[in-house]
Amino acid sequence: MRAGALGFVAGLAALLAAPATAQLSDAEEVMVESVESGFERDVALLEQITLINSGSHNHAGVKAVADVLAPQFAALGFEVEWIDQSANGRAGHLFARHEGAPGTTKMLLIGHLDTVFEPDSPFTGFVRDGDSATGPGVVDDKGGIVVILAALRAMKEAGTLEGANILVALTGDEEDAGEPLEAARRDLVEAGKWADVALGYEGLSQLDGKDAGVIARRSSGSWTLTTSARSGHSSGIFSEHAGYGAIYEMARILDAFRRELPEENLTYNVGFMAGGTPAELGEDGLSATTGGKTNIIPSHAVARGDLRALTPVQNEATTERMRAIVARHLPGTEATIAIEFRYPPMAPTAGNAVLLDRLNAINADLGREAMQPYPPSRRGAADISFVAPHVDGLAGMGPAGSGSHAEGETIDLRSIVRQAQRSAILMSRLAQDASAK
Repeated sequence: MRAGALGFVAGLAALLAAPATAQLSDAEEVMVESVESGFERDVALLEQITLINSGSHNHAGVKAVADVLAPQFAALGFEVEWIDQSANGRAGHLFARHEGAPGTTKMLLIGHLDTVFEPDSPFTGFVRDGDSATGPGVVDDKGGIVVILAALRAMKEAGTLEGANILVALTGDEEDAGEPLEAARRDLVEAGKWADVALGYEGLSQLDGKDAGVIARRSSGSWTLTTSARSGHSSGIFSEHAGYGAIYEMARILDAFRRELPEENLTYNVGFMAGGTPAELGEDGLSATTGGKTNIIPSHAVARGDLRALTPVQNEATTERMRAIVARHLPGTEATIAIEFRYPPMAPTAGNAVLLDRLNAINADLGREAMQPYPPSRRGAADISFVAPHVDGLAGMGPAGSGSHAEGETIDLRSIVRQAQRSAILMSRLAQDASAK
């Protein structure tokens, strides 16, 4: 846990020691009712923004979603800012700031405007069936944005928003971040340095059908492996003068990864590969071409894959081990590997765990079951990971659903209610604490 959060976490721990018989305050009862009564309004907003295509590369669509949301935040007393990202190849980010009582908890709420579904996707529309709805991005992450607004409206009605210091950061390129990455995430990282607490509003995780808490998410990186060798007649394969060829060297390395790297919370998928004479990686980095003959020793091979780890230390250690494996060349071959981490991990911290305990105290007051920590190996990377080195947080604060990133993505609409209720009460209680920064 970072040193700057020690006082803040100690304060949270003290509050957790309160009597187990604690109940909702009058203001919290108002928030619970406010979220419930606003359910149909929130579903209508979800439908409105779902019907606007906002694929990461549809800049006009991303901005159109922001234009719908900006007045919603402004009506709650937030100062709204559009941060143009055209220089980084993306539309932009919508930030909304609310200044509350000086010296109290600074809260960063993170969501995103874009989806994986570009304008040419056949998956369109918004189809409601009772308490579920299907549409592109209904869970990831337009439903998360609706949860944020529902919680803030409830706080406003209960009178707890006035004293709260909150920054809402809705990025426009979470599904495909702009370049250079440092510039595309600069504003978010600065917000993380400002905040005491970060709450990520991507989808709610569930274990055996029960809501779970997310205190850790793994990194997301990629690797590119290339091998080369002397080519020649296949009758000479394995000989001292001809060597083993590029494909055997590739197979050696990938099999060594499989055998030597396994450890908890680490995965390293091979996405695609090609080998022959020659074999070349496509300009898009997502394809490869090759040719050759059965009687020719292959001269080149290429492969790409991803790498996901739980902590920066695990990232670094795995990278070193992969490079060491690559360096053990078969006779007559060469190999190189390039590794890039796009999204850092949200490592589990004591502060994150305390925040989940704080949320579970609210669950108890609401008469709900405690939320168990969700296995980080089952969650992908998200924007909250960029601020994780600077601030403790909780992810998975958005709605429940299924099929994210695929046709048929579906949201459990009633999960908007329970997540917004939890959020409103959590933020209201945090707003009464002293800031650690």
